Amino acid sequence: MSKKKQDFSPNEFVVYPAHGVGKIVSIESQEVAGIELELFVISFEKDKMTLRVPTHKATEVGMRPLSSPDLVSQAFKTLKGKARVKRAMWSRRAQEYEQKINSGDLIAIAEVVRDLHRHGDQREQSYSERQLYEAALERLTREIAVVNGADEAGAQKEIDDVLISRAA
Repeated sequence: MSKKKQDFSPNEFVVYPAHGVGKIVSIESQEVAGIELELFVISFEKDKMTLRVPTHKATEVGMRPLSSPDLVSQAFKTLKGKARVKRAMWSRRAQEYEQKINSGDLIAIAEVVRDLHRHGDQREQSYSERQLYEAALERLTREIAVVNGADEAGAQKEIDDVLISRAA
């Protein structure tokens, strides 16, 4: 069991791969099966969810600090790029998109948004495409909003502007 503990502190925003951006509200000790554990208590306000992650497992599960402003601008460059849609079966592509979204990697999430974004002249998205697109867009928007110190509506508009300018 690895004892490598990531240095996160209360009131700090972090990214938990499977849930996106959350805020550490406290660090608490709890006894589980006779073992004393130190836990990060992470609140995901929008999802009305609280997650407890053992401090010694945080990096192992992929919890990470917010992206740097440089990485955010790299994500915007990714959004400006040309959509890459593989000719594989939808079920296989959907799995890959799901993995990218749950990886917590901002660039991978931006790739999903770029690849699944539809312009007015393109065919309608299927229900599952729309679900994946919205999940990726929400994760991207939340992290960009927190990194830039903006609200989610502002971050959403910034992303929309990039996607629309790409279509022009």
